[in-house]
Amino acid sequence: MLVLSRKVGQHLVIGGGIVVVVKRIAGHRVTLGIEAPGTVKIIRGELPVFGTAEDEAHHETEVVIETAKPR
Repeated sequence: MLVLSRKVGQHLVIGGGIVVVVKRIAGHRVTLGIEAPGTVKIIRGELPVFGTAEDEAHHETEVVIETAKPR
């Protein structure tokens, strides 16, 4: 793992046209901007990553079922 220190406005360039920009630092919270080609999938680390179309279809079905429950 590469660990870097960056200041607000500084960039980190990753191959494949991906640029990470430090937008704001407030206390222990850092806001990042990510520029990437439309073909690059960017997912927050705490969210599940679905690798296959079957996984994604299953997830979409779960959301529909959950939102269809009576209140």
